[in-house]
Parts: sequence; structure tokens; C-alpha cells
Amino acid sequence: MAARSLWAVQRLQRLLASGLVSESGGWLHPFSTATQRTAGEDCSSEDPPDVLGPSLAEQALRLKAVKLEKEVQDLTLRYQRAVADCENIRRRTQRCVEDAKIFGIQSFCKDLVEVADILEKTAECFSEGTKPEDHKLTLEKVFQGLSLLEAKLKSVFAKHGLEKMTPIGDKYDPHEHELVCHMPAGVGVQPGTVALVRQDGYKLHGRTIRLAQVEVAVESQRRL
Repeated sequence: MAARSLWAVQRLQRLLASGLVSESGGWLHPFSTATQRTAGEDCSSEDPPDVLGPSLAEQALRLKAVKLEKEVQDLTLRYQRAVADCENIRRRTQRCVEDAKIFGIQSFCKDLVEVADILEKTAECFSEGTKPEDHKLTLEKVFQGLSLLEAKLKSVFAKHGLEKMTPIGDKYDPHEHELVCHMPAGVGVQPGTVALVRQDGYKLHGRTIRLAQVEVAVESQRRL
């Protein structure tokens, strides 16, 4: 901007010196051939150089291009790192899921081992060397072992959220009960309720994992 202002002042001085422009600001001989020739020569020879303008613009564009290229490189690097992190997280998650499938019942199995120990000791009571007079004592040991085994199993089931259903007297529910047959309703038994359980059902943390096989009471005396 300063270069153009300096050029304009110098041109005005030349025009005043040549007499083409008066000091009052008026043009002399506007239609004179000499004036047009001189003005044309001045315009052709004294135009401000446009080299500085494009050079500065080009330099600014180059700097902007370099800056954008650096930003692109940074973004590309960050994207590659993010993709690598996501892949690592996916692999670790998949490994954790696989480990959970394999070792998720580790605690339950550990408790069942104790149950197996009790069962094994109870079975040892029936050894081949047992004398006939010792049968009573053997049966007592077996009864004690089975009682201990039942108590241990109940403790293990309760610890892991496994619950046996006791549906006798409850209303028949196809989501929890498997109907085996009907039976006539007796005294104190309402029609449409479970009158007999043939096989126990179980729930795990409130979700039915095995339906209870039941007989349901009906008003008809005819057994289906």
C-alpha cells in the first residue's frame, strides 16, 4: 500500500513538471495528441509494479498450504492411533469375554468339589471289608453323610443364586411349570393349581432355568 502511494506522488510530480496538469488540479489540453502520447507513455512506463502483490499473495498461500498439510498429517496420525487403540480395546474385551465363558463358573465348581468330597467319603462306607454286624453302623454313617451332603448342596445353591421352586398350591404358570397331566381337585386343592410335583424346577437369580414337571388340579373327575 505504501509503495502504491509513493508511486502516485511521483507520477503526479512528473505530470506537473511536464505541464499536463496545473497546480490547481486541472488537465491541460485534454485532447492533445502530445498529451495523449505522453500520458500513454507515462501509463505504460510508470505503472506500479505488480510483482509485490502476487508475490505476497503467493507466499501467504504457500504458508497456508504448509499449515494445512501439517494439520492433515497431525489428524492422520491421531486417526491411526485412535484406530489402533480401538482395535486393542476390542481384542482385550473379546479376551475377557472368552475368559468369562471359561472361568465364570470357577467359584461354583470349587464349591461342588467339596460336595464331591462328602459324597466320596459317604461311598467309602460301603467297602468290601464291611462285616455283617457293622451294617447298622454303616447305614448310620451313610445317613449322616447324605444329610451333610444335602445341607452342603443347599448352601452352594443359595450362595450362587440357584433356587429350587416349590410350586405346590400355586397357580399353573406355563413359564415356570411343565404340565404333565391333570388330576381331580381334592379337598383344599383349587382347580387350576399345582397339585403334585414330579420333577423339581430351578431358578437362577430369578430366571427359570428348568421347568417343574407338575400335575394340575381340575374340576372334572376324569383323569386326563
